[in-house]
Amino acid sequence: MWDSLIITPFINTLLFIYNLIGQNFGVAIILFTLLIRLITHPLMVKQIKGAQAMQDLQKNEKWLKVQEKYKGDKEKLAQEQMALYKELGINPFSSCLPTLIQLPIIFGLYQAVIYAMATTPIDLLNLIRHIYPALLKVETLIPLNNRFLWMDLSQPERLNIPGLEFGIPVMVVIVVLTTYIQGKLTQPANPNPKDQTAAMGSMMNLYMPLFMGYLAYTLASGLALYFVASNLVGIAQYAMLGKVNWANVFPFLKKKDVKAGKGKK
Repeated sequence: MWDSLIITPFINTLLFIYNLIGQNFGVAIILFTLLIRLITHPLMVKQIKGAQAMQDLQKNEKWLKVQEKYKGDKEKLAQEQMALYKELGINPFSSCLPTLIQLPIIFGLYQAVIYAMATTPIDLLNLIRHIYPALLKVETLIPLNNRFLWMDLSQPERLNIPGLEFGIPVMVVIVVLTTYIQGKLTQPANPNPKDQTAAMGSMMNLYMPLFMGYLAYTLASGLALYFVASNLVGIAQYAMLGKVNWANVFPFLKKKDVKAGKGKK
């Protein structure tokens, strides 16, 4: 079921793009990412609306009364918050949804990359088993060009610099930074510290970049390339929708705005 619904379509889509653009697997992964982002764009819009609704909620009169009334009873406060979410039609986890939806894509893409990078006879047989004959011919694909920039896309990424005894995981750093930035862009600018749901969202925005970085460090660099491309496209989508608030990512910008406001007075 997993093979037929996720892995096989991913393998064929990747290899079809790979053939179409002149057999560059790195570019194929980037174009595949754009395709995935295009398909999931409605979810992105929903995520942004959900984040905006959560931000507006901090000023809602009912919300403020609930916070004040039940500030000494965490269990009752959580119940009343959920009731208010339901009443106002707000999904408190909407900002996490695209990240969660990415998980099957991540694992499916990882397996697709491993299958596509077939090097042994057994690997080739497994690859042939997943290819749609009407769409692709194996003899035109093998051997697969798995080089992109300094990376072997079938192996964990390390940048080897002359004089250093170890490779630098450049993509890991980029994955962590771009995942963090994208997560912060969907977070309310001034989350209520007493709101348990907002606290959960903040925790997820803290740990998810580390989790993605761990995957990028240990798994094939083709996956790290997907993470970076996906994050950058996501940030660009926010920008095009006019929803980028850099002060939410870099707190020192808020201080500048406050000082500018005082200066005008």
